[in-house]
Amino acid sequence: MRRLYSVLGILAVLVASMGFAGLNGAQRITVRLGFATFYRVPLPVVAFGALILGMLIMLFAGIASDLRVRRILRERLAEEDREERARMFVDRDQTSLFEDTDGG
Repeated sequence: MRRLYSVLGILAVLVASMGFAGLNGAQRITVRLGFATFYRVPLPVVAFGALILGMLIMLFAGIASDLRVRRILRERLAEEDREERARMFVDRDQTSLFEDTDGG
């Protein structure tokens, strides 16, 4: 059922995008970027270009954050592994339990 919702969501976004492009395809705008000016750029090109640019920016920002979290988790896992190995080799045969008792 969850897969059906995903497919329906994707189809809704596609239909809305196609509707936006169809209704605004004839609209031309001027884009001023500060260092360059573009005249008579179709509105859907600007809208979808801004969407894709925003997605790329979030991807690169997310990669930096993800790598930082992975490094922290890897260090924590290595520390836990060292602690576990240190505990495993301490008195493996449990002889310290019987050190204080007499042999007889």
